[in-house]
Amino acid sequence: MKLGFIGLGNMAKAMIGGMEKKNMASPLDIIGSAASRETEANMAAEFGIVTTASNAEVASKADILFLAVKPVYLSGVIAEIAENIRQETVIVSIAAGKTIDWIEKAFEKEIKLVRCMPNTPALVGEGCTGVCRNSRVTAEEMHTVMGLLNSFGIASEVPERLMDVVVGVSGSSPAYVFMFIEAMADEAVAEGMPRKQAYEFAAQSVLGSAKLMLETGKHPGELKDMVCSPGGTTIQAVKVLEEMGMRAAVMDAMEACIEKSRSL
Repeated sequence: MKLGFIGLGNMAKAMIGGMEKKNMASPLDIIGSAASRETEANMAAEFGIVTTASNAEVASKADILFLAVKPVYLSGVIAEIAENIRQETVIVSIAAGKTIDWIEKAFEKEIKLVRCMPNTPALVGEGCTGVCRNSRVTAEEMHTVMGLLNSFGIASEVPERLMDVVVGVSGSSPAYVFMFIEAMADEAVAEGMPRKQAYEFAAQSVLGSAKLMLETGKHPGELKDMVCSPGGTTIQAVKVLEEMGMRAAVMDAMEACIEKSRSL
């Protein structure tokens, strides 16, 4: 099985790294192209993949073709490769906001299409990817694609109507989490803790809290209550966060993110 990548940026790098680490693909079975020859050379050196300056060559050789380019470049790439796509090729798009219908119309022919939205924690093998497909992708083909996507985190199939919600809750949300970590670390620094140590404490607390919820399956409210001892320090912090509208602020931010995704 030959895997093709058009676009070799950070997300493609994370995906390829995960696939190779989990032995889902051999380096010589991956072919990729990028706008920069330097990027192609770096990816070939780091991962041992085959690279080419021709998007059309990648498209013609791939059994599963990943379109790992930004949404603004997608129409140009599709116009360049449409005639090189074989009937049996499964196309996987990671472009935010570009619907299955939009991509099908851009190709101007029947295609097998999977649309997905990974996120940047894929760079450390902890990605979260929402996935949907068109009717031409078989269950067996989808199983193969999901195996590849699960190699750098977790992947879950959702109705396409929820893909913009996926952008808000996982695609863009690492930025919200990083802001939360930075804010906690800033206050620790203000209270005298060295910055490097403050970042480590804050980040590990977020990592551990997320892992605790995922592994125990407990409701986040229940886990919060476990930390809030009667008359203790934590409940005072929670009170301030509630007074400042933390929940509403996060929900409003996600709403803005989702609406922007819908408008792309």
